[in-house]
Amino acid sequence: MSKHEGNGIKILAAIGLIVTTIIWGSAFVVMKNTVDIIAPTYLLALRFTIASIALVLVFWRQSMKITMSDLLCGGLLGVFLFISYLFQTYGLKYTTASKNAFITTLYVILVPFLHWFFNKKKPSRNNIAAAFIAVIGLALLSLEGDFSVNIGDFLTLICGIFFAVHIVFIDRFTVDHDPVILTVVQMCVAALLSWASAPVLEGGFDITVINNSILYGLLYLGIFSTMIGFLLQNVGQKYLTPNTSSILLSFESVFGLVFAVIFLNEPVTAKLIAGCVFMFAAVILSEYQRKRVSNKS
Repeated sequence: MSKHEGNGIKILAAIGLIVTTIIWGSAFVVMKNTVDIIAPTYLLALRFTIASIALVLVFWRQSMKITMSDLLCGGLLGVFLFISYLFQTYGLKYTTASKNAFITTLYVILVPFLHWFFNKKKPSRNNIAAAFIAVIGLALLSLEGDFSVNIGDFLTLICGIFFAVHIVFIDRFTVDHDPVILTVVQMCVAALLSWASAPVLEGGFDITVINNSILYGLLYLGIFSTMIGFLLQNVGQKYLTPNTSSILLSFESVFGLVFAVIFLNEPVTAKLIAGCVFMFAAVILSEYQRKRVSNKS
């Protein structure tokens, strides 16, 4: 593959991650209407199940070629993913939505160091600087002045740690495994773990609460936010460093804000605009470093 072709693939991968963040950002509006009706763990179970069924139907041939190594690696990703969402959901019960969003996306700071620890790839100065600039941007976008610490913040921090680990291990596993197969396996494992946990954490489930409006929301969360979103993430990360990927994925906060302004009539302030500027500066700095080297590092 020529250098030009390699750069072209990386650009497509970056676009794929940006599309993922647009989908995830729009999901905040859908979640707002759904999570009040369906208990959080059952909501996770339903969205992961819908995504699993859709993935198996679309990628039936690849699914028939799953190896034991695929099961182990994809299964581990599924465990990380389930734990991340579970702690994020319960963290949200005890802290504000803005702090939950900010603390979750602190994975941009953790990823370079976890990538160094697990994959033995030392972060560059640009990687670290870009991560800190992104955190400043995320703080401007998310925080509303409440800097107290509670149990919800701690639970959300655990979520952010596992999201970071999830990103780092995607980078490791997509070197030797088909990212599509990894996505199929991790969705199925996350669905199974959700169904196993839901009765313990939430009690019974009343299926009659699912009307047409809720069903459309579940299909959007399952097909777009979960199936397509994580498929694009796994494929995109095959061609990008986890450091750059984490910053691109944190743009979920930016697009969450955009959709909140459009659909929930939230005001646009100078603070939010400054936050977006910091986020874009972080991406530019991270990409500048990436283009200086010829191989994924």
